[in-house]
Amino acid sequence: MTEGMIIDLFSETIKVILLLAAPMLLGGLLIGLIIAIFQATTQIQEATLAFVPKIVVVFLILILTGSWIINSLIEFTNNVFSMIDLIIY
Repeated sequence: MTEGMIIDLFSETIKVILLLAAPMLLGGLLIGLIIAIFQATTQIQEATLAFVPKIVVVFLILILTGSWIINSLIEFTNNVFSMIDLIIY
């Protein structure tokens, strides 16, 4: 296995991690922004008002995208396992 292959594998790993985490992160960010605007306009400064909806939204997005995430991870894992032949001389 050459340095180029290792760098390609590392960059592909980072890309997969970011792609799979993006829906949950963006959902939490969006709901957090909406709640922050609501808190600023009403001057309600309650910590649980921001925390609980973010957790609910992240879990809902995880439920909705769970099969896609699992399939993507399986595909990536199969690709990594298929590269084992290249490591063994």
